[in-house]
Formats: sequence, C-alpha cells, structure tokens
Amino acid sequence: MAELVAVVGGGTMGVGIAHVFAALGEPVVVVEADAARAGVAHRAVAESLMRAGARGHLDDADAALRMLTVTADRAALAPATLVIEAVPEDAGLKAEVLGGIEAVVGPATIVATNTSSISVDALAAALERPDRFVGMHFFNPVPASQLVEVVRGAATAAETVAAVRQWADRIGKRTIEVADSPGFASSRLGLAIGLEAIRMVEDDVASAADIDDAMVLGYRFPMGPLRLTDLVGLDVRLGVAEYLASTLGERFAPPQLLRGKVARGELGKKTGRGFFDWPDGGA
Repeated sequence: MAELVAVVGGGTMGVGIAHVFAALGEPVVVVEADAARAGVAHRAVAESLMRAGARGHLDDADAALRMLTVTADRAALAPATLVIEAVPEDAGLKAEVLGGIEAVVGPATIVATNTSSISVDALAAALERPDRFVGMHFFNPVPASQLVEVVRGAATAAETVAAVRQWADRIGKRTIEVADSPGFASSRLGLAIGLEAIRMVEDDVASAADIDDAMVLGYRFPMGPLRLTDLVGLDVRLGVAEYLASTLGERFAPPQLLRGKVARGELGKKTGRGFFDWPDGGA
C-alpha cells in the first residue's frame, strides 16, 4: 500500500520536495496557507514535472502529476506517514507550523523540518513527540541535488532517523547524518566559503567570475561559491550568516557587500541580479 507523504509550504523547496516524491510514484499532498497560494504551488510542481519529462528525466510526467494534491486544508495531513515542513527559514514561523502539524497527525507520523541552519532541538522544544521529529535538509534544486542532510536532535529516536534515511534512499538521494549544531555540516562549511568569496570581491582581490573559476577549475567544485549564492538567494545567505554569527561568532559576520546587495534587492537569480546578471530572472 502506498504511503502518503505531505509537504507543508509550496515555495521553491516545497515544490522541489513534492516533485521528487510524486516522481517516485508515491501520493504526495502539499498544504499551503490559502487557496491562492495552493494554486500557485500546484502550477509550479506541474511545470517542474513537465520540464523533467521533456528533458527525459522522468518517464511519465502525467502519471507523476496524478500523484499530487495541493490544498489549503491542514486536515489533509492526517493520514500522512511523513510530513516535511518547508516554510521559510524563520524559527518562529517554523515552530508555529510544526505545532499545527503535530496537532493533526497521528502519533506514529514522522515530522521533519527542512531547515538549513535552525536548531532542531529548539524547534522540538514545543513539540509533544520530539522522538518522531528530525531535520531533513534538502538542497536546491531538489530534483537535481544528490544530498539530504539528516539532522538528529537530542530526543530524535534512532528509528526516526532510520526511516527518513530510507525515504531519502527511495527518492534517489544520499544521506549524511549530523548532530544538531548551528549550520549543521553543509551550511556551516558552504557559508564559510561563500562569505570569504564575498569578502574577496569586496576587497577587489578578483572578479566574481574569476573567484568562481578558481574553485571550479582548481578545486573541481561543480559551481562557484558566488554563482551558488545567487542561486540560493542572497537574502537567504544573509539570514543564515546572521544566525551563525550569533551562535558561532564573528567569523560568520556578513560582509557589508552582502548586506548592501540585499538592501538594494539584488537577491540573485530570483530578482535577475546578484553577483551575476540573470536575464531570465527566476524563470
């Protein structure tokens, strides 16, 4: 019998997560805040699946789309085996949403947070079943990325970790397991490199393109740290940097160049300009 996976939040990450589960042939429901946002999320997942089909990455996009339900009704979460919260990276918002999820689902349901840096233990503090709660850090773009970072809270049961690693394996992702710590492993390391690259631009050490080429050609990075920052979003990078600076110290303090670009609305690909120009914007 197919198991229902639910995603709460239909933004970029929620759409990507829904895509990979629908492509697996599993029923997936996306829950959004209201009907208008639900409609936008449904179109976004549909377009993502159709693009994958057109590129030969998905055998039957129509069949995958039939696995998808998008709704504003939180009650749709009740039968889910796994619920993944994918709302914006705001601790207060996530805590509120997670509490609402737990109030609807059964005691055996695993609840996961897709966070790149927020403490799993802090989010678990208000939950009644922290043993069934875990971090599942997906990477953008979710369909193309290979990794899911599984974040184990102090109260997370071993069975919960094992179950989400099995889910990740089913959607073709490799997992790493990390203990709850600011920035976990991936965000902490990735941000350190990204911030130093921004400081190098700020100090006129080299152009953004040349700094990226140094890492791609010299260290075989698949993408340079500044182009990756544009893809992730400068505002997202700034928020994570501020959080890590507050928890791990000044070595993660955001450069003024990053703050200035965010203040001017130069957020990367989604706005058409960041460290590089993106003529098609978020298209």
